Amino acid sequence: MPVQKSMMQKIFSQKIRFKSNDGSDFLDWRTVQLSECLYEHKKRNKKLIYSKEQVLSVSGDVGIVNQIELLGRSYAGESVENYHIVHQGDIVYTKSPLKENPFGIIKSNKGNSGIVSTLYAVYSCLDCIDHNYIDYYFSRKEVVNNYLKPLINKGAKNDMKVNNQHVLTGDIVLPSREEQEKIVSLLSMLDDKIAVKKAELDKLKTWKQGLLQQMFV
Repeated sequence: MPVQKSMMQKIFSQKIRFKSNDGSDFLDWRTVQLSECLYEHKKRNKKLIYSKEQVLSVSGDVGIVNQIELLGRSYAGESVENYHIVHQGDIVYTKSPLKENPFGIIKSNKGNSGIVSTLYAVYSCLDCIDHNYIDYYFSRKEVVNNYLKPLINKGAKNDMKVNNQHVLTGDIVLPSREEQEKIVSLLSMLDDKIAVKKAELDKLKTWKQGLLQQMFV
């Protein structure tokens, strides 16, 4: 099992708990409705602050990124004035089924502000929650699937039949804000180390491929 996945399982099952800077225990985790942590902000691009070049895509693998950077072009319609504005730190729910996430995915925008189509629901975080915590919490496929399944009705064309507010009626497990920040810090550090190791591995693969080509010329 990958180190990060194993660590996340231990953290979110509370087998691993953090302590405050003075060594004291944090408060017990609470089960809360997601509506206690997020609200739908409903900001639209009516003033055309953002253009088609700033349309965002939401991917299960890479999160929220610029659509052109991810897909090579913009797939926006003729007008983007009704698109939802997404600021850094906002949470986006995609109403599109994916192979491993048949009820969609929930991601945090860690990059630049932009816009998404009306097929997405956009939420802002209240003070009780760190947007990165939400992102890690729902990054586990089984968790986001189990959370969304009882809330979503699928239409005949496999489209999602759900009110944006209804998405917030499920329960999540919430530690204190201070413990959330420690969780995010640890998991972010693991992400960075994994990215470095992956880059090193990719470099070795390229070197090996070049060496083999030279050997068999």
